[in-house]
Amino acid sequence: MIQTNAYNYINVLDKALDASNLRETVIAHNLANVNTPGYKRREVDFESLLREELDKNKYISLDQKINNVNLTHLTATAHLDMAAYGYDYRLDGNNVDVDNENVELASEQLRYQLMSNSVTQEFSRLKTAIGS
Repeated sequence: MIQTNAYNYINVLDKALDASNLRETVIAHNLANVNTPGYKRREVDFESLLREELDKNKYISLDQKINNVNLTHLTATAHLDMAAYGYDYRLDGNNVDVDNENVELASEQLRYQLMSNSVTQEFSRLKTAIGS
């Protein structure tokens, strides 16, 4: 068996892509419920999970931090947006701002595309290193 850390960045990017996909789904759900009385917007926060996992090993290189990442701790979930929970934009109790959600959706689509390109580049580097 060959021990390698060659896929560590790809594995972390894979988790980030999963979170990005979930975030796009949650944003679409928020937009679909813009006219639902009492609906509270939901969000996905993957970045804090990743930051927490990387901060467990201070004073080492990023490569070493990535090698030490526990991928099971990088599973993003959707939750209520507690920062906006007490703020209702309308009298019916709904706190979804369509303009904000559309900006978030466009931003997330760009982020997903960037991470997809990064995964492609990582595989290309591995292919080059193997010599195929």
